[in-house]
Amino acid sequence: MAEGYDVLLRDGGIAHVRPLRPGDRAALHELVDRSSERSAYLRFFTGGRNTAHAYMDRVTSDKYRGHALVAVMHERLVAVAEYIPMDDDRADLAILIDDAVHGHGLGTLLLEHVALDAAGHGVRELVAEVLAENRPMIRVLHDLGLPVGQRFEDGTLHVAITAEPTAGLREGIEARDHEAERASLARVLAPRSVAVIGASRDERAVGHKVLRNLLDGGFAGPVHPVNPNATEVAGLTCRPGVPAGVDLAVVAVPAAHVLEVARDCAKAGVAGLVVLSSGFAEAGQHGAEAELLQVCRSAGMRLIGPNCLGVVNTAVRLNASFLPHPPVRGRIALMSQSGAVGAALLDRLEVSAFVSVGNKADVSGNDLLEYWEDDDGTDVIALYLESFGNPRKFARIARRVTARKPVLLVKSGRSDAGDRAVRSHTAAAATPDVAVDALVRAAGVIRLDSVHDLIDTARLLASQPLPRGRRVAIGGNSGGPEAMAADACECRGLTVPELPPGLPAARPGAAMTNPVDLTADASAAEIGAALKALIASPHVDVILAVYTPPFGSGLEETRQAIAEAAMGADKTVLACVVGHDGLIGGRIPAYAFPEQAVEALAHVVGYAEGRRRPVPPLVLPAVDDRTAREIVRAELAAHPDGNWLSPATTARLLGCYGVPLVESIQVGGPRAAVQAARKVGLPVVLKAVGPVHKSDVGGVRLGLRTEEEVRRAYREMSGRIGEDMSGAIVQPMLAGGVEIIAGGVNYPAFGPLVMVGMGGVTADLLADRVFRVPPIADAAAMIDEMRCAPLLHGYRGSPPAAIDALAGLLVRIGRLLEDLPQVAELDLNPVMVTPGGATTVDARIRVVPCEPRPSPLLRRLR
Repeated sequence: MAEGYDVLLRDGGIAHVRPLRPGDRAALHELVDRSSERSAYLRFFTGGRNTAHAYMDRVTSDKYRGHALVAVMHERLVAVAEYIPMDDDRADLAILIDDAVHGHGLGTLLLEHVALDAAGHGVRELVAEVLAENRPMIRVLHDLGLPVGQRFEDGTLHVAITAEPTAGLREGIEARDHEAERASLARVLAPRSVAVIGASRDERAVGHKVLRNLLDGGFAGPVHPVNPNATEVAGLTCRPGVPAGVDLAVVAVPAAHVLEVARDCAKAGVAGLVVLSSGFAEAGQHGAEAELLQVCRSAGMRLIGPNCLGVVNTAVRLNASFLPHPPVRGRIALMSQSGAVGAALLDRLEVSAFVSVGNKADVSGNDLLEYWEDDDGTDVIALYLESFGNPRKFARIARRVTARKPVLLVKSGRSDAGDRAVRSHTAAAATPDVAVDALVRAAGVIRLDSVHDLIDTARLLASQPLPRGRRVAIGGNSGGPEAMAADACECRGLTVPELPPGLPAARPGAAMTNPVDLTADASAAEIGAALKALIASPHVDVILAVYTPPFGSGLEETRQAIAEAAMGADKTVLACVVGHDGLIGGRIPAYAFPEQAVEALAHVVGYAEGRRRPVPPLVLPAVDDRTAREIVRAELAAHPDGNWLSPATTARLLGCYGVPLVESIQVGGPRAAVQAARKVGLPVVLKAVGPVHKSDVGGVRLGLRTEEEVRRAYREMSGRIGEDMSGAIVQPMLAGGVEIIAGGVNYPAFGPLVMVGMGGVTADLLADRVFRVPPIADAAAMIDEMRCAPLLHGYRGSPPAAIDALAGLLVRIGRLLEDLPQVAELDLNPVMVTPGGATTVDARIRVVPCEPRPSPLLRRLR
């Protein structure tokens, strides 16, 4: 936070928010001088400007004990917001904004950030004194989405705001963030005018190709070629510099000249740059890319690239790229971090828009999701990513978008780089790719393994209604491919139900079973009749037509019959035309192989079910997070490089979150072990402290029934393990139950990840594990995904276990990991789940120093 961050305003402008510095004193006085008498009166009451100047001296002195944020736009300090803690959990709140930026949403944004920062520092209530006539400020305070109390006294309104993140605050921030993102990209992705900087008369040059694509694509707005060494290019008058007021500038000049061009565009008021030039971060020139971004941010320009292909918006006939083929208009919006992958996708898909983000210095998938969410011309969003810029923000945005439109993702880099040493079961299992899977699953995103899968799935989603269920009817002229399709359906969890008698026969002697095999000599008309009968059946949700050419009436006639049979159908219809991909009649997706069709269908069915599934209410447990933070702070003060917590400290920390632990007593020798056994009651369990995998080194002894057995077990264990054993713990022996492992990890970039799986000594062997990104609203569903879930529901006569108790434990673990990013690894293994509850038997927690994680609610550009 020391350097601050960039934020988007309501009108799409950009401001830089950072903490107040003592060196800001002169800029604060200038802010006061620019403020009108009216603004000074509303902020400082009767003291006006004189009081304001004196106050600015105080807030920049070394005696200032408040927390203040300032906002900078176009290199000028334009706002300051602060809270000053009182003796209790309350703090005074105040804000001053430059008259020139009123109405841009900056005040609301600063108050959001101040409220979140105050809550993070233990402030429970923000108090503001507002003149009754200051209606804009009163409205802003009430519109934040936080609980507000007020009382009126002597012409002044005393407003008290509860400084805790609430659902109302979250919804308000998301709505305002969405509005700002849309506004910031509107003039870039749907520009009224375009300048091509580096337009060349050489037809082989990138600048010439971009200009040619703009003209040939029929872009209706003004197009300005910019080249100081030419007077005319492609029949248009060439300019030496970019004209004022241009919405979009496409930059196709050598990297060495890009910064100069960007500064010229900033002076001309350009809304956004698309930098095609390479030679930046991808070539190791990170400093040059950072400077380019800084120029754009300071001027309020959005930046696409550098090192990209360009942008396309078929709705406004914009082809500001150097793609070799013109895009075909459709309903799929496509973003690619790889230019080669993007070009390949455009050759196979009909698109509403395409953005090649290249190095992704500024505009990313998060921004584009916000923009395309409300785009009437887009039904499906497809992303090819090589990296996440802000994964937690991606999950929050995508969760909202996928409730309306499917989002498809191909994420390269699945292998684990192994750049982090871990010692717990959970952390070893939670690889970065597992984290990505959990992240996108929580958001309802369809993750695909290949670009080919993306094409197949996007084509089906863009052309057909969502399936109502998993029942698939298969019919056509090819018994072998139909059987392969049926097998693929069963493998992917789709059903191929038996059809009831009474369906009209498509041809004499044909049995209308499922699959419906009309044999190789079936005519196009007979295949069409069979498909119509299947579409009309209430017993199926999806119809898969299978045809192997050139049999029957031939390829073209059969394709036409399939299209006519599906005309007006309100069910999902797709086809396998063996050896041929594409669209039939512009709306029926056809696949070359049966498995290919079923693979795409399975992804779409899963997405449709997820959209129909009601979202359970998120109920967060009451916890003692303040004590928990003190425990972690004290541990890191004693161990600055991080440490595994002692059993006693682990128990205290888990106790703050209501995680039940079996009674445990840490001991340092055989005599103390015997005394502990007397206290907890025999029989007992003895476990070594120190080794990670205790069972592997003889560090666990169960069912010790006498004091002598306890004494002997400790001595034997100490002799076998040696210096790695730093003591032991004694616990009562629990009877029965299902052994489950629960735990979590905290990634610096991805944030927390929670795991549940089969526990005990088989945890790694069986690898039966399920992951979720907290907060967890569907803990019961998470548990049911485990292969061992039947053991919890009552297997072969055993009583059902307390699944609700285990679900509650997972929710509490998620809350702990969210509150405490310093908790790098957490293992509860085993958790004994019985009919009476869920009790943790063994717990391990490792804490590490880390930077405070900014709230995912903060409206900030990455």
